[in-house]
Amino acid sequence: MEKVPTIYQFKVEGLTGGVIDFSQFRGKKILIVNTASKCGYTPQYAQLEALYEKYKDVLVIVGFPANNFGAQEPGSNKEISEFCTKNYGVTFPMASKVSVKGDDMAPIYRWLTRKSENGVMDADIKWNFTKFLINEKGELEAVFESKVAPLSDEIVSLL
Repeated sequence: MEKVPTIYQFKVEGLTGGVIDFSQFRGKKILIVNTASKCGYTPQYAQLEALYEKYKDVLVIVGFPANNFGAQEPGSNKEISEFCTKNYGVTFPMASKVSVKGDDMAPIYRWLTRKSENGVMDADIKWNFTKFLINEKGELEAVFESKVAPLSDEIVSLL
């Protein structure tokens, strides 16, 4: 049987510098979310932080600011970081701003959205705050559309 490619191959730039190495999250679930500061779903940052605080022994959340939808994340990495901290007290890891669709799509998002790369499923990112759940083995487990709240039973039941 061919081995499913895992998320652990990825290292991404952190929002405030440094590197987020996904291999350091082995054994935990990972929730990856494309975020935006000026979106109707932006208040989900509060639930994402609550989810992270409650389940951080078994779950890590990684936010990926992206300006792909409605230009709702126009800020610089520094502005995004200040916004998340000041307004929502975000402590979960945040990556530097990326593109989550199109020709300049970040490699990690190619892996998340293409069965040919993740070995599990194709997924479409329709808007900000689409959530990808990765299992403890680093494999894609589920995808949730923007409207699915971070503290919903749909997500919490899988943790």
